[in-house]
Amino acid sequence: MHWDVLRLFQELKKGLSLAARQTNRQLAGIGSESWGVDFALIGKDNTLLGYPCHYRDKRTEGMMEEAFRRVSKEEIFRRTGIQFMRINTLYQLLSLVISRSPLLEMAESLLPIADLFHFFFSGEKRSEFTLATTSQLYDPREGNWSRVLLDKLGIPLRIMPEVISPGTVLGDLLPEIAEEVGLKKLKVIAPACHDTASAVAAVPVQEKNWAYLSSGTWSFLGLELPSPIINDKVLEYNLSNEGGVGNTFRFLKNIMGLWLLQQCRRTWEEKGKSLSYTELTEIAQRSKPFQAFIDPDEEVFLNPPDMPGEIREFCRKTGQSAPQDQASIIRTILESLALKYNMVLRQLEEISWRKVDRLHIIGGGVQNCLLCQFTANAAAIPVVAGPVEATATGNILLQALALGDISSLEEGRKIVRASFPLVTYEPEDTNLWEEAYQRFLKVLDRKSQ
Repeated sequence: MHWDVLRLFQELKKGLSLAARQTNRQLAGIGSESWGVDFALIGKDNTLLGYPCHYRDKRTEGMMEEAFRRVSKEEIFRRTGIQFMRINTLYQLLSLVISRSPLLEMAESLLPIADLFHFFFSGEKRSEFTLATTSQLYDPREGNWSRVLLDKLGIPLRIMPEVISPGTVLGDLLPEIAEEVGLKKLKVIAPACHDTASAVAAVPVQEKNWAYLSSGTWSFLGLELPSPIINDKVLEYNLSNEGGVGNTFRFLKNIMGLWLLQQCRRTWEEKGKSLSYTELTEIAQRSKPFQAFIDPDEEVFLNPPDMPGEIREFCRKTGQSAPQDQASIIRTILESLALKYNMVLRQLEEISWRKVDRLHIIGGGVQNCLLCQFTANAAAIPVVAGPVEATATGNILLQALALGDISSLEEGRKIVRASFPLVTYEPEDTNLWEEAYQRFLKVLDRKSQ
């Protein structure tokens, strides 16, 4: 599975051309952000060495175990502070080492996806901090790539680019691209290049004891902290310390998210049972509550050919009555996500010694009102939902900060509060949800036996 990055680049240039034709103002800057962990390899003469591989590709199967034969799990965590997921850059690169891929020999530079597009636009080959940290190859205490891990895993240090801070001005748009898209001199700016880092920058927060949930295909639930927390309890809970903006770290957990619902819908569409996301949510709302639970992060849900079938099989294996119709399957997904959010939130509070009073949900998942309400119910705290386009908003704020149009992240967040409608969900039926949470924990215990 690969990313067609050249087609994506063409679409980005098309967007710039449209912007050039549709506005009378000169654009101040452009900046890309993307998902984490995936990367491109660049060879001699700035040659793109093939299409970047997709993190759901099967090449990482067994790579975590192979990594632990070379470096202990405890040492990898101690040096990076990043949660263990087989999709991480570390395991993708290790698969190239194990297979003796000629791409590694030919490569002169590795670029995460957003950094790749910045290279296409500006010619600069750098890796922005928030993306670099998600690789599980960056040592936050040393403030650079972990030479020890790279050496022990056989990954060449020479391909790892210079790491830069979010809000770095990389330079001007290359003249040939400026001419192609019809724009004059334009700054290329590295915002917070990990999409979640940009989204967190746009959280419209004003209180102290808050957490965020960036909700979309993946869910990222976490706290904004001044420094990473790296200890045995964090390792046990498989939590993560990813780079943030303004000298902060995103202390968080990756949770599978609305991918589960998306893949169920795709399977049903292939069978001629097409329903919109709104329709699926409406029928789920009318379905009987708490029929069954799943662990959203079970590996079988990463990229199965039949998501509804895998959900039913998980329920059977854990001694539950498997949901059969669309409504009960969607209800199972949404309730399980809300309960998993509650579990992770309690873990974050325990380790950070913080009591969270309010949860901010940002991103596309804001549009699923039922999931927002379920999350408030499960966590028994108010949920503030919005903005939907938090990633793009945070990107713009970081560009504005880089160019001096705003003076601080706090000023940017104040602008967000004044610019977007926000919806607050108050917790309901918290006793029933606490009972469901205890049942959910038992299901997770049975799964691990």
